[in-house]
Amino acid sequence: MAGLNASSNPVFMEWIVRAPEGPEREELADIYLTVRRETFTWVAASQFHHGDFFAHTQGEIVWLAETPEGEIAGFMTLWPPDDFIHMLYVRKVWQGKGAGNALLRALPDWPRQKYRLKCLVKNSGAKAFYLTNGFAVTGSGSSAEGDYEELSFTPPR
Repeated sequence: MAGLNASSNPVFMEWIVRAPEGPEREELADIYLTVRRETFTWVAASQFHHGDFFAHTQGEIVWLAETPEGEIAGFMTLWPPDDFIHMLYVRKVWQGKGAGNALLRALPDWPRQKYRLKCLVKNSGAKAFYLTNGFAVTGSGSSAEGDYEELSFTPPR
């Protein structure tokens, strides 16, 4: 386990970013369900289920971010064949405190590797987070949850 310091800003703290252990995946499923229901308010909450996490992360690498005290704040998943960040979810109470930044920095070869993701257009907070972290809009499309933009991170030269 390695602690990652997201920033020297006092709002940020030391985060431990690591692979989840077996039983912790249930907690990640809870986070996935809760954050989706809180954030995607334009989608009926009944469309989201606890089991979605397990179905949606098949074959993906999963990392979690936890506090030094052991509280899991959020997680990120990566589909390695396409360097595609499939999910990055942080509990509302921990948003804006560096957990998302720490998760991004845990990506293999960050920031020298190109990564991409999809962000729902209505999820303006997430889009602002990604833009602040060097991503740029490179495409768009539609999904069952609404229109999305593809964002790509291209390493600085």
